[in-house]
Amino acid sequence: MNTESAGDQHLDHLFSNSAARMDRWRDLNARAQGWAAATRGGGGPGGSLPVREALEAVRPMETYFAYPGAQLLRRLDERIVDDDARGAARLILRISNALLSGSYRYEEGAWEEGADADAEVPDRLPPGLGGAATRRPYFEALFVTPAPAARLAAMAREIRHLRRPDDLMVYEAVMVGSFEDAFLAAVLNGKLEAVVIYDGIPIPSEHDVPLLRDFLKVYKHLDTSTAAPREVGVQLAQAIKHLRPELDVYVLTDRKVEELAGDRKASMIRRVFYEVEEPMEVHLNILEGVLERYATPYFDNLKRYAARPISTFHALPIARGKSIIKSNWIRDFGEFYGLNLFLAETSATTGGLDSMLEPTGNIKVAQEKFARAVGADQVFFVTNGTSTSNKMVYQAVTKPGDIVIVDRNCHKSHHYGMVLSGAQPLYVEAFPMTAYSMYGAVPLRTIKKALLDLKAEGRLDRVVMVTLTNCTFDGHIYNTRRVMEECLAIKPDLIFLWDEAWFGFARWSPFLRPRTAMGAAAALEQWRGDPAAQQAWDDQVQELGADLDPRDERLLDRRLVPDPASMRIRVYETDSVHKSMSSLRQGSIVAVRDEDYQHHASAFREAVFIHASTSPNAQIIASLDTARRQMELEGYELVMRAIEIALAIRMAIARHPLISKYFSVLGADKMIPDEFRPSGFKDYLQPGGNWMTAAKALMDDEFCLDPTRLTLVCGTAGYDGTAFKNLLASRYNIQLNKTSRNSVLLQSNINNTRSDVASLIKVLLEIAEEIEARLKQDGEAGRMAFDSQVKSLMEDVPNLPNFSRFHDGYRDNPASVTREGDMRTAFFAAYNEDECEYLPIRSQTMDERLANGPDLVSANFVIPYPPGFPIMVPGQIIDADTIEFMRKLDVKEIHGYNGARGLKLIKTSAIKERGTAD
Repeated sequence: MNTESAGDQHLDHLFSNSAARMDRWRDLNARAQGWAAATRGGGGPGGSLPVREALEAVRPMETYFAYPGAQLLRRLDERIVDDDARGAARLILRISNALLSGSYRYEEGAWEEGADADAEVPDRLPPGLGGAATRRPYFEALFVTPAPAARLAAMAREIRHLRRPDDLMVYEAVMVGSFEDAFLAAVLNGKLEAVVIYDGIPIPSEHDVPLLRDFLKVYKHLDTSTAAPREVGVQLAQAIKHLRPELDVYVLTDRKVEELAGDRKASMIRRVFYEVEEPMEVHLNILEGVLERYATPYFDNLKRYAARPISTFHALPIARGKSIIKSNWIRDFGEFYGLNLFLAETSATTGGLDSMLEPTGNIKVAQEKFARAVGADQVFFVTNGTSTSNKMVYQAVTKPGDIVIVDRNCHKSHHYGMVLSGAQPLYVEAFPMTAYSMYGAVPLRTIKKALLDLKAEGRLDRVVMVTLTNCTFDGHIYNTRRVMEECLAIKPDLIFLWDEAWFGFARWSPFLRPRTAMGAAAALEQWRGDPAAQQAWDDQVQELGADLDPRDERLLDRRLVPDPASMRIRVYETDSVHKSMSSLRQGSIVAVRDEDYQHHASAFREAVFIHASTSPNAQIIASLDTARRQMELEGYELVMRAIEIALAIRMAIARHPLISKYFSVLGADKMIPDEFRPSGFKDYLQPGGNWMTAAKALMDDEFCLDPTRLTLVCGTAGYDGTAFKNLLASRYNIQLNKTSRNSVLLQSNINNTRSDVASLIKVLLEIAEEIEARLKQDGEAGRMAFDSQVKSLMEDVPNLPNFSRFHDGYRDNPASVTREGDMRTAFFAAYNEDECEYLPIRSQTMDERLANGPDLVSANFVIPYPPGFPIMVPGQIIDADTIEFMRKLDVKEIHGYNGARGLKLIKTSAIKERGTAD
């Protein structure tokens, strides 16, 4: 985020401090080893100054972590003071390696300060799977106390002594003494799982943290400037739950605990303790809270099932694995995957395994835990991908004749969902990024205009749902709260379906969470209960009237406020858990926060019966369960690291003189028009920028970019997106997903490491060097050919076609200014081959039909890859712009297009006028 070196970064430069901490320890280790080497070489004492300076750079951040802790740091200080270069170097190396490998979490020796302990350097490699004995999970708990600083180390030791052999987990205490230090610890330390707050804590940190104070002021509900001393503890609890809602928060107080426990402002506190009560109760509550998140009811039961001696007489020979392990021909299959996979396979729903179709046991509990984790009222597991999740929602909440306002560029499952339910799509257009052959997101003004046009025609009652993709494939994030807020001002009972297939991880980022569907729904619910909401509505009524006039042009450009008394919060979110969390492929969820869900409960159940398999994969269900566990316990740290990885890639490419000559990563200034960025935010690497700059953009701008998604321009290196993707895969074993005419999409996720960054940068450098060498060898002719190729890719790009319209035969009211249509009827009309025709796109007949008619009516969805969205849908009139786009496409994969016969069209003579008899 900021462009300062690790040594210059401040504590509150929050986007990169995880990596910066390790960088500082590596720097300290390098200086210590150099000091020790100089001492061995006869350099004599007195060379400790560089080590002291590096240690002072490390020390402030270590306040917020349990390891190495005050005891080891004090021992290190003593060795430096004694000019014990070798002893200091050994201890620093041991600490640095323990931090890198995480060995301090399971090796008691890593915490010891004796000479024997630090003579042995721990293994830098983390423990492997299956080779080591089971160990107790480790976490850290934050204790915020007004006790004197000199007392904190002793308090930490007292807390450590509360451990019992029977405890299923172990934790270390992190001790801080103020509101700001506690908030910083929650920001910086991803291993925190619980926070214990003592009443009477002060507010300011002893460190200089100006950005943190700006952050707390911008988020007014976190501002402590006017807090009374007795309110600081509760306000800290609120601030931490806002930042990391998964953390358990406890408060210790000497006031009347029953009053605090009954205060709605303290509802986020898991338990209130009287300060002089037995500390063991606090200890046990901390463990219980973490164990509650750790529990994976379905996976835990599946492990128990696999360990039982079971005879199977049902239709799944692979269960228990005997048909594989005893085989003479496929035994290698079993050896590759391991026996547990087959021991855990079953088609039974008895014995505690539960049914996906009618969950009443551990699947039901697992779904409830996932709902709590993502802030939903309900979550439904889906084992055949978000394509099915989307279709289930359409099947449940829409019916024939309903109108759905939908992004034309959304995933094909939405279009097919409307074919199945009979809902009529009213397509709204995203802003184009023609230079890169991709679309952005749909402006709010466009969505409001569609609603107001329908209201003007007296058909607003038919609009049931708004469907948008958040974030888009290329990383465009909507201001979800504002979209819903303003749409509800026009129609207060609208349903919203947010396809967050690529964005499920965002729940665990405090910066991205407000832009998720569930995060925005929670914010709207909170806003509705605030007296300021009613005042905002009253002010709007005074200016615009209670019933908005759809002909009032001010409505399109003014921020609209819904009536808090009549608005309904009806939000559905679909997540591809497998795309951004540790789930097996096709693991997906439908998250529901719908106040009127009871109206659709029966229909939703039917939708599950229609779309869910009666033979769901038990391993996918288990992986959904464990993915939730992981994200609740370490998702915050993993997501922050994924953001760091993405920023590191951006920085490495931009700063390398040769790589940046041929490749670049697009910033917000290239991917989002200025009108949608009132903050002025341009890029995560913009000079003078910091994480607060990005936070303000995420809070205010209509659209912003997901920092983990990077559009890498390769056209300037002479490669089209598909060719570059194939080069990376075949020659360098680097896999990626989406391409455009002149770019590829890179995505960092919780699986990536800094080693992956190094690998990518090395490959880009090698390719850039090869281009340089080839241009030098080929001379002027080669340079001209290269420039011509770059111009073709970067400048001679086809215009992106917009949706034209549905044929009048598929419209209920052809005279309407809106463009919804009956796509379902057109889709099934194409099943009658006698009423269809085929026409090659480059034929003379095609040109004649475009010029003189009759209309060309698409029979199919036509989806070129890239860009991966339908450029034609059933019943759509095909115009010249769309054909021109197809003719300029240089992709090999076009779904719905018959290369040998041409476009499949519905004959206009076969299309019945709406309202005529069949």
